Amino acid sequence: MKKIRTRMLAALTLTAALLLTAGCGGASGKNPSPSGASREKTKVTLNEVAHSIFYAPMYVAIEEGYFAEEGIELTLITGFGADKTMTALLSGEADIGFMGPETTVYTYNEGAQDLVVNFAQLTQRAGNFLVAREPMPDFEWSDLTGKTVLGGRKGGMPQMVFEYILKKNNMNPSADLTIDQSIDFGSTAAAFSGGQGDFSIEFEPSATALEQEDAGCVAASLGVDSGYVPYTAFSAKASFIKDNPAVIQSFTNALQKGMDYVSSHNPDEIAKIIAPQFTETDLDTVTAIVTRYHEQETWKTDLIFTQDSYDLLLDILKEAGELTASPPYEELVNTTYATEAAR
Repeated sequence: MKKIRTRMLAALTLTAALLLTAGCGGASGKNPSPSGASREKTKVTLNEVAHSIFYAPMYVAIEEGYFAEEGIELTLITGFGADKTMTALLSGEADIGFMGPETTVYTYNEGAQDLVVNFAQLTQRAGNFLVAREPMPDFEWSDLTGKTVLGGRKGGMPQMVFEYILKKNNMNPSADLTIDQSIDFGSTAAAFSGGQGDFSIEFEPSATALEQEDAGCVAASLGVDSGYVPYTAFSAKASFIKDNPAVIQSFTNALQKGMDYVSSHNPDEIAKIIAPQFTETDLDTVTAIVTRYHEQETWKTDLIFTQDSYDLLLDILKEAGELTASPPYEELVNTTYATEAAR
């Protein structure tokens, strides 16, 4: 049964906020401002593609009460795949989706009448890693020649970025190695641990977990080797944005506060804040993963999805053979809210 993770940010009164501030000295002791606490909250359902430390700024915004401060009562649901997140968004089960922006391009090219528009970009690097069975301190991408790699879903950003890196390193993804795309999202680590493949492409915490189990070793970061890529973004149907501009602005403001926190605090501090989101992972592991992402500049300092980033996305789609048409930037990206939040 699909696991659904729900986080509810309840409204806080000014009195409760003052009591908690006075009685709690922990890292997550910040609470909504009096203005945010006193007004009625707007309910917003957010469907995220995966629940990962990769998205730390968003979880900081949740744990620090930034959404509540902006007047939003947030329900967070994990879709476990960009296709599922997009389906939830199109069906109205979610108000906002968080996924790879390539999905909005696919939806546009499939003829959607109510376009899904990206209004905030969170990550600027890929968040996955190539895991080998043994340490490979001098790893080169050519070392994958003749090997089997557990890859991602066809047309998804993890797989396309992997192929993009291979081509940058003069390798043919369909001829020089075998990429196994038959394993469901989230199950590749277990398959690799069970003996399938020579290498595997893994997100955190799976990459670190394989290392801790002595079942694998991180050989390369796809985020480092691919360069800056618009990997994940927040999007909503054009009709929802038109009808709820204040909600989109408040939502983006909360995210920007999370980005500001991550930009101005060290990995130890960030890890302590988001630890309640990952109760199945010990704090030391959360800290190690945050450090890995922090050091490779995974997160932007603002949420503005630029034209250059969008053009790079289309190039990656084209290289992967997934681009049937190039939608105009202005049709699928709205920077109004991110620009305002950045001020």
